[in-house]
Amino acid sequence: MSDLNRRRPRRNRKSGAIRDLVQETNLQVSDFIFPMFVQEGSQQRVEVKSMPGIYRFSLDTLLEELKEVTDLGIRAIDLFPNYPESKKDRHASESYKEDTFYLKAITAIKEQFPDLTIMTDIAMDPYSSDGHDGLVENGVILNDATLEILGKMALAQAKAGADILGPSDMMDGRVGYIRDLLDEAGQTDVSIMSYSAKYASAFYGPFRDALESAPKFGDKKTYQMNPANIQEALLEAQLDFEEGADMLMVKPALAYLDIIKLLDQNFNIPIAAYNVSGEYAMVMAAAQNGWLDRDRTMMEVLMSIRRAGAKCILTYFAKDAAKILNEK
Repeated sequence: MSDLNRRRPRRNRKSGAIRDLVQETNLQVSDFIFPMFVQEGSQQRVEVKSMPGIYRFSLDTLLEELKEVTDLGIRAIDLFPNYPESKKDRHASESYKEDTFYLKAITAIKEQFPDLTIMTDIAMDPYSSDGHDGLVENGVILNDATLEILGKMALAQAKAGADILGPSDMMDGRVGYIRDLLDEAGQTDVSIMSYSAKYASAFYGPFRDALESAPKFGDKKTYQMNPANIQEALLEAQLDFEEGADMLMVKPALAYLDIIKLLDQNFNIPIAAYNVSGEYAMVMAAAQNGWLDRDRTMMEVLMSIRRAGAKCILTYFAKDAAKILNEK
């Protein structure tokens, strides 16, 4: 008997039922974390031009939107603030003021949606007049001086009701610093999802439009990673693991599937991946021009990230993908 007759892989593809039966990777709504943007004001729902279908919400409209989000079965969001320039300064002092709208939004969401997991962002850039993730002194981003500011931010967010803190700044030692502060303050149940392998990527442009937080000078290459490097991702992840991170993130996702796989194979804690704004915008722009089938491309992208080893996916496709998955 020939090998062709003995092994015919197509037999496992001959019907939808069999294909589903032998499917190796599964995608579900509970895998998603939906990034959302909040701003000051009322009755605000402003579309981000470079991200069709994604909006900046004032708190009142955000709460309305969250009803639809949670009805779809999405159980986690990552909330990012858009601050006016008038409230930004070198020290990002607005980030930990008790009456700042971002902290109020976290508390209000938790009160109205107590079962919704709220992830927050820890970095200076939304609040910094310099637009950088760390404290700037004479054109240099200072590492250790930034940690104190990030720590104040982290404690304020935890006290406001955040479930998961996302240090996205890429300063050395920040996970351990934040973990120690949280534990000393009795916030031992608050998780840290560290942006462990965050690359200096061209795919972040639309996100910076959403937050109006682009750097005022230079770039972020002294703290975000070189896209050419693999071993460095292992080092960053190992440090964050040792410092007490509960989950490790790779950002961006689609261009870094090998890094997702690498971390998944080397660490026994969940690996997350951020399907970033530029990846979303590319698919949406191509679909609007009729060059791609949006739904098929979206689901293929998300499945590829899941297949690479991501246990959870931060994605702007969360709502649209949830609608498709809920129909199955």
